[in-house]
Amino acid sequence: MRVGEIMTRHVEFIDGDAPVSEAAELMGELDVGALPVGSAEALEGVVTDRDILYRLVAPGLGPAATRVRDIASAPVLGCAEDDALQAAMDLMAAHHVRRLAVRDGGGRVVGWITLGDLARHLLVESGPLQDALRAMTAAPD
Repeated sequence: MRVGEIMTRHVEFIDGDAPVSEAAELMGELDVGALPVGSAEALEGVVTDRDILYRLVAPGLGPAATRVRDIASAPVLGCAEDDALQAAMDLMAAHHVRRLAVRDGGGRVVGWITLGDLARHLLVESGPLQDALRAMTAAPD
């Protein structure tokens, strides 16, 4: 299986100059834990809920006065649509990251793959796991 088969193709970006409060609002509206910073052609970093917690809230910075690029994580690891899913999972595990940018041959971001995407795929595609879940939720005879 290839990354392109399960990645999220619609990606919302946030400008690095935007206030962190705007990023937090957008993350809430989209129900996501991270936003890529910059654009598809010029990815600057990624701002995550953890970045907001540890780099903004913990030190007591103001969300309206702090710019996204000041707390974002960089660089952003990535892969290609044609990469094997296992290679993407290995990269995520090796670097302890929860998401990868998916780039085309020119470096443009064309998608995003997250632990959530992987979990949904593995849950739906795994026959033994589906059987175990059915057995756990089946009414007793």
